[in-house]
Amino acid sequence: MKETSFSLLILTAVLFLSSCSGSKKVAYFQNIDKVDLAASRGLYDAHIMPKDLLNIIVNTTDPQAAAPFNLGSGTFVGTDNQKVIGNVSALNYLVDNKGDINFPVIGKIHVGGLTKGECEDLIRNRLVPYLAKTENPVVTVRMASFHVTVAGEVRNPGVFPVTTEKMSIIEALAQAGDLTIYGKRDNVILLREKADGEKEYHRLNLNDANLINSPYYYLQQNDVLYVEPNKVQSQNSSIGNSTTLWFSFVGIVTSVASLLVNVLR
Repeated sequence: MKETSFSLLILTAVLFLSSCSGSKKVAYFQNIDKVDLAASRGLYDAHIMPKDLLNIIVNTTDPQAAAPFNLGSGTFVGTDNQKVIGNVSALNYLVDNKGDINFPVIGKIHVGGLTKGECEDLIRNRLVPYLAKTENPVVTVRMASFHVTVAGEVRNPGVFPVTTEKMSIIEALAQAGDLTIYGKRDNVILLREKADGEKEYHRLNLNDANLINSPYYYLQQNDVLYVEPNKVQSQNSSIGNSTTLWFSFVGIVTSVASLLVNVLR
């Protein structure tokens, strides 16, 4: 009985140490009742960046009039030198490092820094001289390569596509299965590359509701969120390999002690 009690005591102590993180505050937006969210008003629009893939479709009342302005319309030669029937929605424009795309017939158009709506208006205005006066072209622009990366102390790290061209930090973390109990909620790192290639980082506190008013609440293309491990997880990782040895040692000592007790009786 004494040996069993001793083993249970050791196990309880280890479990207690590993659960210390539970005493820390883990709730998001803890002060939301005291924060003025007026600054967060307004709808978010993503801006086009270099290396974005844009899906651009032009529609007119006469399909033949729009055909020259749509990538993939008609027949083109594929990489295997075979003729392939084009699919307008399958081909995209790559924005170069200067923020330009090479548009059929029109040539280079600078779209870097524009929102989806601004890009549509720009292309529509550039099309007008090439179309009949009775035509009112409809231009649809979609970002085909919008994605964010979530890594670190989350349940399902990975790269996540953003089909709506809008994703908040909370949505990205939810896609990754949320933070584990060992993730630092008050020090999430956002890594971002600006349009000129400059890298920047920001430390964000999920416990503070002022995050909703932050300009970094909504993510941009290619943003990376990294959740740091807290001290408990860092310590666990450093002693993880020795834990098994410790339990083995305790087991051996307990067995030897039990054997000695039985022999000396």
